[in-house]
Amino acid sequence: MSTTQGDLAALSRFIFRAPQWYASLGFALLVAAVAGVAAFDSRFILEDAWEGIFFIGVPTIVASVVTPPVDRALDGQLTPNRASLLALVSELILVAFLVGAGIIAVVTPLAQRFVFDVLTVGLASVFALRLLVVLAVSRKSLFIAAIPAGIQTATVALLVFVYSGMMRFFEVGGPLVLSFLSRPNRGPAEFAAVEPLDFALLALLCLLYAVGVWAFVTVIDQPWRRSLGVSVLDFLRGFIGHIADGTREIEEFFASLGEEALVPVTVLAARRPDGTEKARFVLPMIHPGPMGEIGGGDLPKRVAESTDGLGFPPHATAGHDFNLVTEREVDTVLDAVARASERIEYTETGSASRRATVGEATVTGHAVGDGALFVATYAPNFADDIDYSVGLSAAAEARAHGLSDAMLVDAHNSNNGLDGPDLGHVVPGSQRSFDLIEAVGEVAGDLTGAPREPLSLGVAWDETPWTPAEGIGPLGIRVAVFAAGDETTAYVLVDGNNMEPGLREAIVGRLDAVDTAEVMTSDTHVVNTLESTNQVGGAIPHDELIDRITSLVEEALADCEPIEAGMATERARVNVFGNDRTETLASHANAMVTMGGALAGAVTLALFTISVLVFLLT
Repeated sequence: MSTTQGDLAALSRFIFRAPQWYASLGFALLVAAVAGVAAFDSRFILEDAWEGIFFIGVPTIVASVVTPPVDRALDGQLTPNRASLLALVSELILVAFLVGAGIIAVVTPLAQRFVFDVLTVGLASVFALRLLVVLAVSRKSLFIAAIPAGIQTATVALLVFVYSGMMRFFEVGGPLVLSFLSRPNRGPAEFAAVEPLDFALLALLCLLYAVGVWAFVTVIDQPWRRSLGVSVLDFLRGFIGHIADGTREIEEFFASLGEEALVPVTVLAARRPDGTEKARFVLPMIHPGPMGEIGGGDLPKRVAESTDGLGFPPHATAGHDFNLVTEREVDTVLDAVARASERIEYTETGSASRRATVGEATVTGHAVGDGALFVATYAPNFADDIDYSVGLSAAAEARAHGLSDAMLVDAHNSNNGLDGPDLGHVVPGSQRSFDLIEAVGEVAGDLTGAPREPLSLGVAWDETPWTPAEGIGPLGIRVAVFAAGDETTAYVLVDGNNMEPGLREAIVGRLDAVDTAEVMTSDTHVVNTLESTNQVGGAIPHDELIDRITSLVEEALADCEPIEAGMATERARVNVFGNDRTETLASHANAMVTMGGALAGAVTLALFTISVLVFLLT
């Protein structure tokens, strides 16, 4: 992961699951009642609260209820949850405008006239926000999007029109029309300051703000279309869908960016003498990202659930360019796992483990028949993902020493979060890449000539009491202890995304019940729904984690029994983000956040300046 990709990952902090529509509306009514007490000045507080609910809350309810069917009638995609969330945010903006104007009116000579001028600007601002969101979610033209976007503003304007008695300026209708459309005696006294010109100014400001929204979207959209061939509105639509309803629309955006890739999928399976599977290591050379359960973010869990024995889905040598674009691609990977499992030729023998350190890279290997499992770490130094091509080169080096299959695991067990210039990504041509290749070659040479002895295996699993918010995914902690001859080797897999510096060494130092030990993380991205960096050990006590792992290793030792094991590799044809696409997407998204914020501020300032000039000239 590069610094740019780290900045993009940090955007995951904005991801949250919105409440149901009725919860949003309940909170909106509460806010409206409080705002009514602050804004209106009748004889009773409850009357003020009621007027707040009626004049501020009712338009929110109307917008929540009416916007989805209107938008969908125009082939849009707004759902009740999204519409309610948008209406609530719009109400909060309007209340902020009114509260601010009220405070200014109290401490300055400005009167009620100023408050209504600010209300006009607030209603136009609400329209602009809703227009931007509708454009992003429903992807319609500006004129069509303006119809559902204007519902909340229009409802407030209608209520003010009726309860300020504006019908008295028009010679239309009879007593029945006047009784429903002209009710100044039932409206707040503050509405007496409203004039017909206010509605003309509101329409003019809405038109100006719509032009501002169009200009803003056009400017930030051009780089995306030129470089990626997609619209930023597609990205916003998927992002909003994910935070409001938990939809997977953003996967369709990623799919439009993706490209086809052929990735090795290696399986190491162990079975008991009676033929039942005891454990299965599965290593597809893809990255479990980009975030949460989007794409392949939940790949480790899906892989583990597909096995008959205890599943071990460690992290492969692949970075974010090899994120699956949609969850559907996981099924393709699992099909390759099934094909590889059918091709496995089992053997009762294997070797004791071997370990080599070259430069910063430490590789632990274990031969199973003619294949071998390798686990690479750069601890105690910091590292993140190992590039796909580096992993292929290292696996090729292992096969060059006579091994038929090589499962190369990135232990992913020591990193310092998003600090540093490159976040520890192991790229082709770097010293670290050559350290890894040479270390794998050294271990492979040792394993090729190592004596083969009967294999035993013991496993243990604890889901743990910790949650993804604390850095531990649903697979918890899994331990496999291989025994060959008199030597035992423990492989500990923690379902998390990397590990706090020094924790790996502390764990390995406590596992004196076995001869060799290594700790891995799955790199699951379900722990990154709320935080871009949520490493194992960052939110949980280290001593408790180490004690739990120590107990599991002892349990796995007690579970050791003779096994047959074997390895096989298949290839899966999947759609991934693609070479350099992650970096390009990250660059554009980060630029959009940085420059888009500045541009939005400039557009907002320009529109407010124009608004002031309009009021001064009228």
